[in-house]
Amino acid sequence: MLVGIKNASKLTGISIIACCAVLICTMFVNFYFDVRLIENEITSELSMIFYHAQVSTVKVVCLVSGGCMLLTAVVMLLFYIKHYIDTHKKELGILKALGYSNLKIAKSFWVFGISAFIGTAIGYAGAFLIMPRFYALQNEDKLLPEIAINFHPSILFYFVLLPTVCFSALSVCYAWYKLKKPVLLLLKDHLQTAAKTPHHRIEKNRELPFVEDLKRNTLKSKKALVFFIIFASFCFSAMTQMSFSMKDLSSEMMGVMMLVIGLVLAFTTLFLAITTVISGNTKTIAMMRVFGYSQKECCRAILGGYRPMSYIGFVIGTGYQYGLLRLMVDIVFKDFEDVPVYKFDVPVMLVSLVCFITIYEILMYVYSEKIKKISVKEIMIE
Repeated sequence: MLVGIKNASKLTGISIIACCAVLICTMFVNFYFDVRLIENEITSELSMIFYHAQVSTVKVVCLVSGGCMLLTAVVMLLFYIKHYIDTHKKELGILKALGYSNLKIAKSFWVFGISAFIGTAIGYAGAFLIMPRFYALQNEDKLLPEIAINFHPSILFYFVLLPTVCFSALSVCYAWYKLKKPVLLLLKDHLQTAAKTPHHRIEKNRELPFVEDLKRNTLKSKKALVFFIIFASFCFSAMTQMSFSMKDLSSEMMGVMMLVIGLVLAFTTLFLAITTVISGNTKTIAMMRVFGYSQKECCRAILGGYRPMSYIGFVIGTGYQYGLLRLMVDIVFKDFEDVPVYKFDVPVMLVSLVCFITIYEILMYVYSEKIKKISVKEIMIE
């Protein structure tokens, strides 16, 4: 088998994102199914308003949060497959030269779906561990009859088994698509893309200093990594700010859960993006050091272009959490009298921004030290 379990074990980012998505969606959807069972027992008008608000909350949370994380997991899976094929071009080219078909090679990529299974299974099991406390908080004021926790096989199928099959099938299909290249092209060390670049753009790039030109090209060559940087900043911004508001709007448990999930998603995605950028540019960094460029210039060329993207992600996350909470308060719970008025919390946003800048710059410093430790001799020997 060309791609084995050992290769799939490196897709921890997908497992973590799948775990978070399934954890949230399983709790809310299971609660939705169980609360529907007691609908006939509701007698008061206030309880019925609260019931409909809870049902609407489930739909909003699952569609917005679950859908966002599902999209990210799919993008990350496609990125991993493309990265694996790009880093194993010669081996794949040799196999094709020996007579292996694209489909036969692509079939071995089904193991990438195991990462989705690990994440969804952990998230599903974790949801049932938290569910008793979650149900108690959802009906803390006893406006609804007692809600029992029931097992729903359809949730297990749609949130664990089906994603595993779909991710495995997607891995095989995408790998088959990416392998549809001539054997000689796979055997080359670098793809010849210069001919596709418009002449006027080449002339424009020549006017830029080398470090600035390299920074732009690094940013453009890995568009998926730009998405991951923005998503990491988005998660940190949205979840940290939203967690502070949960104390008044929902419960401290929901606030802590959102904060933990947001930080896990942010650090996981950011770690994947930065390590991939550095590992994919080790030869470039080595050559820059040979020609006398300083460590600061190397960091600016390789990592500097992603800093504006991180701030864009933070702004998007701020707008997202504000819009989502206003949607919940003004629309979902509009008929419920005890819901407090939600206003944009500027102090919380500023605290979150300061924490984000501090953590991001510390990470950039740590990775700049890793760049400093890259051995020029080892790179040249390769």
